[in-house]
Amino acid sequence: MNVKQLRYFVAVAEELHFGRAAGRLGMAQPPLSRQIKQFEEELGAVLFNRGRNAVTLTQAGERLLVRARAILAQIEDARREIRRIGEGAEGRLRIGFVGSATYGILPTIIKSFRAGHPDVELSLSPMNNARLQRALVAREIDVAFARPALEDAEFSTRRLQDEPLVLAAPDTLDLGPSADLSALADQTFLLYPEYPRPSYADFVIDACAEHGVEIAKRAFTMDLQTALSLVAIGEGVCIVPRSVGSAQRHGIRFHPIAQKLRQTALSVNSRLDEQGVHVKAFLTIAQQVARRVLKTAHG
Repeated sequence: MNVKQLRYFVAVAEELHFGRAAGRLGMAQPPLSRQIKQFEEELGAVLFNRGRNAVTLTQAGERLLVRARAILAQIEDARREIRRIGEGAEGRLRIGFVGSATYGILPTIIKSFRAGHPDVELSLSPMNNARLQRALVAREIDVAFARPALEDAEFSTRRLQDEPLVLAAPDTLDLGPSADLSALADQTFLLYPEYPRPSYADFVIDACAEHGVEIAKRAFTMDLQTALSLVAIGEGVCIVPRSVGSAQRHGIRFHPIAQKLRQTALSVNSRLDEQGVHVKAFLTIAQQVARRVLKTAHG
């Protein structure tokens, strides 16, 4: 039994006339009659009563008509669904991201993608760089937003945004117009993530060392949110991307840093062998948003 046989059968069953069914199918009547006869022989059942003046369905034919219509409807539904996924109109996109990305352009990218692809299911998972790397390799996610990037020969990396670092400090700490890191030797620097290393924590440590600032008092946390919570209750200070300071947070004041530390970068990463329509569309939108934001920033 195949789809062509089912379509032939349904046409005859609905028309109850071999000539009209053949016209509907765009074929001659004799080949259609032979196909139906062969189909009956394969099934081991007579599907039509062929009278002198009329064609009617047998009991087997009536049952098959119900099943055939359902099968053909499912096939057509599957065809439409797969076509829409292939066109990027439906499907799923799995996005991994470092926590600080939610303060920057990531929300705008997500909104822009949703506007053009409302029926694509988005799965969003916060991860550190090490987990992003593993998840992308294992195909557990489709794209990864990392700082600064994921180093892998099998990945394609697109740099989206460079931004300076700022100091998150308790609002009870008077630092003036800018924070001189060399004057904060008595402060505990909250660094994240605690593991695996190297990580953003090491990026901060190295950036400070380049300006002769040694971070003597260190406390490691698992993620940005934990670090900010500790800053808010006066447990220390934390160096974060400037975009993190765009959101007001009770108990915290964000300060420019007197030392011109190296900038951090946000990148979007995907597998080189990625063929998904959704991924390609998302990467295009991500780059468009990044260019728009950069253009706005430069007036």
